[in-house]
Amino acid sequence: MSDFPGAPDPDSSALPGGRLRVLAAMSGGVDSAVAAARAVEQGHEVTGVHLALASNPQSFRTGARGCCTLEDSRDARRAADVLGIPFYVWDLAERFREDVIDDFVAEYAAGRTPNPCLRCNEKIKFAALLDKAVALGFDAVCTGHYAQIVDHPTRGRELHTAVDPAKDQSYVLGVLDADQLAHAMFPLGDTTKDQVRVEAERRGLAVAKKPDSHDICFIADGDTQGFLAQRLGTAPGEIVDADGTVLGEHTGAYGFTIGQRKGLRIGRPAADGKPRYVLDISPVDNRVTVGPVEALDVIALTGVRPRWCGEAAPVGTGRYLAQIRAHGEQVPVTAEVAEDGGLRVVLDEPLRGIAPGQAVVLYDGTRVVGSATIAQTERAPAAAQL
Repeated sequence: MSDFPGAPDPDSSALPGGRLRVLAAMSGGVDSAVAAARAVEQGHEVTGVHLALASNPQSFRTGARGCCTLEDSRDARRAADVLGIPFYVWDLAERFREDVIDDFVAEYAAGRTPNPCLRCNEKIKFAALLDKAVALGFDAVCTGHYAQIVDHPTRGRELHTAVDPAKDQSYVLGVLDADQLAHAMFPLGDTTKDQVRVEAERRGLAVAKKPDSHDICFIADGDTQGFLAQRLGTAPGEIVDADGTVLGEHTGAYGFTIGQRKGLRIGRPAADGKPRYVLDISPVDNRVTVGPVEALDVIALTGVRPRWCGEAAPVGTGRYLAQIRAHGEQVPVTAEVAEDGGLRVVLDEPLRGIAPGQAVVLYDGTRVVGSATIAQTERAPAAAQL
């Protein structure tokens, strides 16, 4: 049975008229509030839930960062009251710490660059939350993500990009599999952000003008390096150039990312006077290697742990578009899918600043094919010689 009053009976029959029992994840922001409102307007039986992800939530947000404060919880509750739907707070702080925060720290400690938003969608919103929702008798989880779900006549449910390219979030949803898509609702995929704010104001939602959350929600002040230092401590090491010449020292290799230019603290200028960038992070010998921007050119990458959004990509070679960053451009690639699930992506043109730990998401037009975690990159021959 349910762990909160008013939840549907898992053994009850479906609602008439195509209506669904929907659990609306309400962060306290305008997007999730309007998404829940649209689900209500469509006639679904909607229950709002706010995920308490912080062990010690602050009373107020810091600027426009974060989505896990007491203020956000109250904003979500007020929105649910306006919509006239039941509202609950679920404490998933421990699960969030284990699956997202601890993973984030471990990835940086290993010299990789993770994306915690993908991990949160995979492990929290569409695993922990969805599993619990289905067990309680809900048919779908509704969120304020900007993406679209299309029911294809032969391929089944597909994930597609949003109509607003500036707000499209299909990249961070590229980790969802077919079963998760079957229980997902993204009501805002056909709408622009400006339209959402206008709609929120028309509906009388107080969050209509609330600033968007951004950056990493569990690092309220935006100081990622300071956050990691508190958890990993000081680990002095060397900053070197490509031939091993020591240029400076650092207090922790985890504080750097591939492609970083600022904050290198190198006293000696390059011989050509040009800026230097982080080329490699080696946790084994605690070294950070820097060099010219041209040495960042990547021509191919290897992906592991692929997750397909619906129908799996066929084994063999195919042409796709690939996206490496949440707001990065999509670039043409050739992807080779091995029988054992391995993935190699060859870029048509070199792309700079790709780091192990990031996700590569493949697209076929507007359709999200799937994603994989980047394990290795291959540099352009001229760059590799630098």
